[in-house]
Amino acid sequence: MPTPFIDTHCHLDAQEFDADRAAMRDRAGAAGVMLCVIPAVAAFNFDTVRELAHAQGDAYALGIHPLCAAAATDDDLAALDAALAEHRDDLRLVALGEIGLDYFVEGLEPGRQERIFEAQLRLARKYELPVLLHVRRSVDQVLKALRVAGGGRPWHGIAHAFNGSEQQAQACIELGLKLGFGGALTFERALRLRRLAAGVPLSAIVMETDSPDIPPHWLYTTQADRSGGQAQGRNEPGELPRIAQVVAQLRGLPLEGLAKATTRNALAVLPRLAGLLPAREE
Repeated sequence: MPTPFIDTHCHLDAQEFDADRAAMRDRAGAAGVMLCVIPAVAAFNFDTVRELAHAQGDAYALGIHPLCAAAATDDDLAALDAALAEHRDDLRLVALGEIGLDYFVEGLEPGRQERIFEAQLRLARKYELPVLLHVRRSVDQVLKALRVAGGGRPWHGIAHAFNGSEQQAQACIELGLKLGFGGALTFERALRLRRLAAGVPLSAIVMETDSPDIPPHWLYTTQADRSGGQAQGRNEPGELPRIAQVVAQLRGLPLEGLAKATTRNALAVLPRLAGLLPAREE
């Protein structure tokens, strides 16, 4: 039997999967990925991710991505509030996300991002949901917002695609967050990220692909290759065990041990996932 994993962050509603979505999910299942968490990015795909999660036996999150914050309005926040209220008893709704801040992409207005993010943190507290956090070049600011919104209380949540410092990793852990690791650490040049994956407490790690993005090194093509007509490799949940093997090697663990630990961590930080596992095993 394949070693079982949970992909805690994958955008399986993306158009890159339109041609073979069912086959892609079957490949993931055959590789041992027993659950995928599918986060929304804006109001337009709230229904899409929910319906897809139910159709595939997976989980979903609802939220407004920071890259979508520029177009988000108070009506979108109201739509999120309404969707969370309507589906609050849906066990497949496991988190509020993908939300956060992005200070890497040029042209995004920080103030608008922060207002949308802070409003969503209030909704996370209102509905007692964990958070899937986008923290690109923004770990400190995200942590500050969590402390303010939480009133000093810890959070359940995941710092998705974590690539911060050791000090920032520790601050996330102290606030109750897990750290999401994926394809970026498969590159040998990603020295800091590989040190983090090797050195943070095992209890803090969850696995993710961010499919179809952040391909591992064996799927990556350079700009020169792409200019020559070679397509960028598409990431998908079925790659997760191979990505996890890199983490296991960095930590000197057997793959089975890493799988058990990261699955346990995912269930701890996204508690509703536990109720979904028997459904996939039947």
